[in-house]
Amino acid sequence: MKTITIAGALLLLCAAVSVQAHVASNSFLTMRVADARVDGALELAVRDAEIAVGLDSNHDGEVTWGEVRAAQGALALYLSQHLQLSGPDGRCALQFGAVEVNERVDGNYLWQPFTAVCPGVLRQLTVDYRVLDEEDPSHRGLLTLIAQGVGQTAVLGGPRGAHSFDLRHSSIASTFLEYLQAGIWHIWSGIDHLLFLLSLLLPAVLLRRGHRWQAVPQAAPAFFNTLAVVTAFTLAHSITLSLAAFDIIHLPGRLTESAIAASIIVGALNNVFPVVTEARWRIAFAFGLLHGFGFASVLSEMGLPQGARLVSLVSFNLGVEVGQLAVVLAVMPFAYLLRGTRLYQGAVMPWGSTAIAGLALVWLIQRAAG
Repeated sequence: MKTITIAGALLLLCAAVSVQAHVASNSFLTMRVADARVDGALELAVRDAEIAVGLDSNHDGEVTWGEVRAAQGALALYLSQHLQLSGPDGRCALQFGAVEVNERVDGNYLWQPFTAVCPGVLRQLTVDYRVLDEEDPSHRGLLTLIAQGVGQTAVLGGPRGAHSFDLRHSSIASTFLEYLQAGIWHIWSGIDHLLFLLSLLLPAVLLRRGHRWQAVPQAAPAFFNTLAVVTAFTLAHSITLSLAAFDIIHLPGRLTESAIAASIIVGALNNVFPVVTEARWRIAFAFGLLHGFGFASVLSEMGLPQGARLVSLVSFNLGVEVGQLAVVLAVMPFAYLLRGTRLYQGAVMPWGSTAIAGLALVWLIQRAAG
């Protein structure tokens, strides 16, 4: 009865989060500075704009273009209250243009252009981004800022508060830290990448003997199983992330995201119907190549600043690894302690893997169908 209850809870969790193809709540903010003027645009997911200002006026569960147009004023007012730009001489005056709709792999986004006129020539710019701070504290804005032909990036929102940028030059140290933070945030907010890794790590504390899973007798096999999976995944996605970042290889976004969802299904179902048991690192490497293209999609949104492309790439990839390692260190000790229990072998492994596969199947359908 206890196993059935746990299984039901896992399936309810799957159903609760299956309404979104990707849990991460990110906006994409671009700005170009010229003297005392800033020209920019903010891409905000329709689902996030609905949370912020309530686009769905008739509450039928669908947002139409007419509802978007009717809410333009409310959206502009909301953004003017939650996005502020200022220079050394004071705050810049924001004006918003007509909103448009862009399609991305994870749904439709509102493309909101804007201009900002500042009191004096900008040598320094402070960006205070508070969009969805109250409604969704996990939301972040990915900023690309271009001034005097030099690009800078930042992850906006959260407890850090306002960001200040020196527009005359950007330091290598600040670029390194910004891309490091972006990499950490992407792996933590990208639940699809984490679920793929988790599906391969769940059996790391078990051995397949006589058509059933058994607990590893000691820590060493579990450690080396975990190390092999994580290392293979890291090596694989680092290869394709680098190739995509330097414009050597590109894959269509919808194809990449659909393949990532399929990889989660394969990894999870392999726990329920084992085919690969002792060499799961091969699955991690093969599908890790696809996940690298997924990481590259976020990096392409931020851009690689001229003069610091290699530093930015290394820092972003390092951030992904730091975030990934933090998750592994948080999960695997508990998995090891519970490895011999009925809870782990009878519920977490089969039903947890089934829930992961079911959620990934929803993602696959959503992403493939657009």
